[in-house]
Amino acid sequence: MSDTLTQDLAASLKGRDFIGLVDYTADEIRYLIDLAIELKRKQKAGEVYQPLKGKTLGMIFEKSSTRTRVSFEVGMYQLGGYALFLSKNDLQLGRGETVWDTAQTMSRYLDGIMIRTYAHRTVIELARGATIPVINGLTDLSHPCQALADYQTIYEKKGRLSGLKIAYIGDGNNMVHSLMVGASKLGLHMAVASPEGYDPDPEIAQIARENAAQSGGSFQLYRDPKEAIADADIVYTDVWASMGFEAEQKEREIAFRNYQVNEELVRYAKSDYLFMHCLPAHRGEEVSEGVIDGPNSIVFDQAENRLHAQKAVMAAIMG
Repeated sequence: MSDTLTQDLAASLKGRDFIGLVDYTADEIRYLIDLAIELKRKQKAGEVYQPLKGKTLGMIFEKSSTRTRVSFEVGMYQLGGYALFLSKNDLQLGRGETVWDTAQTMSRYLDGIMIRTYAHRTVIELARGATIPVINGLTDLSHPCQALADYQTIYEKKGRLSGLKIAYIGDGNNMVHSLMVGASKLGLHMAVASPEGYDPDPEIAQIARENAAQSGGSFQLYRDPKEAIADADIVYTDVWASMGFEAEQKEREIAFRNYQVNEELVRYAKSDYLFMHCLPAHRGEEVSEGVIDGPNSIVFDQAENRLHAQKAVMAAIMG
């Protein structure tokens, strides 16, 4: 990117919410990826970089987490700021206070809010009521922070994004929604294989098709995982029953029994394919131990890049 474009993109991101990749242009996503890689370089080199010195991030958790909690808290510290953990039991939000009132009040104390919750509308309402940036740490509809870290990881490993094929095998959940939007904006070819009744949201699928038509990428839905994974550069899966769907575990085990990513299935991908999973993983269910612990797996590189990608988001919109 030219220096002028980079400066324009940096200026355009200040004060923005980060609710979904659908709200960001391809250039803005690439800028965040480049910034994440640079912040990662600084951290590895021991360079102190604190653009958020004296600033505070409120972190609302209605869903429990390992990677989201640790990466945001550590990331805010490394950027010079302070992260305040708030469970639903710590807030009046858990006792009936409106999202609007919570947003208005927290805006008087904080410089940014990250929320990890169930209903996507909660994040939308929080952003509407807040006068400070709001970051979507996960909802039942989308997981943009993970997807941003994933595309950073793919770029680091493959040296490019445009033209690569990513095959997602499994549930049409929040994770695949964010991957679909990102892939379609960045010019990747994405194939999704899910059993009947577990397809991605049709509106997001349509957005992905429209974006792909403009970016030179493509988006396809399949029933047969072998067709979806054919010649894939990236193979991705997620748990069969995400948080909030645990009651459907047994039912889903039956529906997804032919959708495990295992040594037999990955033979249809390219020989140098990369395996990805947003974690936590259920070894022996959606993925075999041989694949997730094998030489093509980069799941912990993904997990590490949550730190750097989220630092990029916070630095860009809160700095």
